[in-house]
Amino acid sequence: MTNIQTGIFIFIFAFIITTFFTFFIRRALRYADIKDNPIVTEHRHKAGTPTMGGLAILLGFLLVACAYPMNKILVLTAIIMMTAGIIGLLDDLIGLKTKEYQKLIRNVSQQPVEIGRLTLKHGENARVTTPKAKKDLVKLLEEEKVEVVDEVPIKKEIGEGEKIFAQILISLFLVVSGAVSTSVMGINVGLFIIPIIVMGIVGSINSVNLIDGMDGLAAGILAIASTSCAIFAFSTGNIDGTIPFLVLAGTCFGFLVFNKYPASIFMGDTGSFALGAGYITAAFLGNVIYFAVIALAIPIISVIVSLMHRAHIIKLPVEPLHHTLNYKGMSEQKIVGLYWGLTILVCAAAIYFYHAI
Repeated sequence: MTNIQTGIFIFIFAFIITTFFTFFIRRALRYADIKDNPIVTEHRHKAGTPTMGGLAILLGFLLVACAYPMNKILVLTAIIMMTAGIIGLLDDLIGLKTKEYQKLIRNVSQQPVEIGRLTLKHGENARVTTPKAKKDLVKLLEEEKVEVVDEVPIKKEIGEGEKIFAQILISLFLVVSGAVSTSVMGINVGLFIIPIIVMGIVGSINSVNLIDGMDGLAAGILAIASTSCAIFAFSTGNIDGTIPFLVLAGTCFGFLVFNKYPASIFMGDTGSFALGAGYITAAFLGNVIYFAVIALAIPIISVIVSLMHRAHIIKLPVEPLHHTLNYKGMSEQKIVGLYWGLTILVCAAAIYFYHAI
C-alpha cells in the first residue's frame, strides 16, 4: 500500500475500534453506576451520564499501537498515554466521592447584589463557593435579597499542587526515554529540553482538561488538531510523524460517536489526561511541536483566560470561558460549534502560511 492508503486504513481502523470500545465501556460504566454529577447549573440535567469514558480512547489507541509496532513514535506515545490515563483514572475515582454541598442561590431582589466576586442581577443564579461568598450569603439571606434554590454536590479531587506534581511525573517518563530531540525549531537547546518537555506535558494536559466541559468539545478539538497535525506532517514528508496523529484523530472521532451532543458518555480526567499527554508526546517525537501548539490555540487561550481570572486581572461569572458563554445565554451547541470552527480556521491558516512563505 502507498503511504496515503496506509494512513487512511490506520485512521479508519482506529475510528471503528474506538467506536466499539466506547459502546462497550459505556455499557460497563452504566452497570457499575459510575456516573458524572456536574456542578455547573446549566449542566445539572446531565447528571447520571457515565464518566471515565477515556478508557475507550486508551483501549482504541493501544490496540492500534499493538497492530502497528514498527512505528516507534506510535508505541512510545501509547505508553505515555497509558501513564497519563492511569493518573487521570485515579483522579476520576477520587471524584466519585462528594466533598461538600454548595448552595445555589438566586437574586430575588430588584437590585443587583454583591456576593463574593460576583454581581448578580435580578433572577440570576450562582454557586456559593468562596469563604467570602459564604460570609456574604448570611447577610443577604437575612435581608431576604437572595434565596437558596438548590444544593450542588462538589466532588472530592486531588489538590492543584498534587495534580501538577503528578503531571510532572508523567513528563519524566518521556524525558527518561531519551527519544525527544534536543533540537527545537532548528535550535539545539541541550538539557533545556527537559523543562520544555515538562512544560509541554503539563500545559497540554491542563489545556485539554480545562476544555473538557461540554459535549464533544475536547474530543472534537483534539480530533481537528490531530488531523491537522497529520496533514502538516505528511505535507512536509514526515511520514512516521503522521501515523500517531492519524490514530489520535481516529480515536477522537470514534469517541465522538457517543460523546457529541447530547453526550451519552464523558471522557473524564482519564481521557483528558491521556489525550493531552498523547497529543504533545506525538508532537515532540514527530518534530512538529511548533505546529501542534498553534493547532491547540483555543484550549491554550482558555487556560490563559482562566489564569487571568484567578489572578484577579479579569472577572468571569463562571470559569472557564465556555461556561461563561453558556451562562450568558449562548447555547452549548453554538459554543462547541464556535470552538470547533475557530480551531479549523487556526489550523488551516497555519498550514497555508507555512507553505506560502
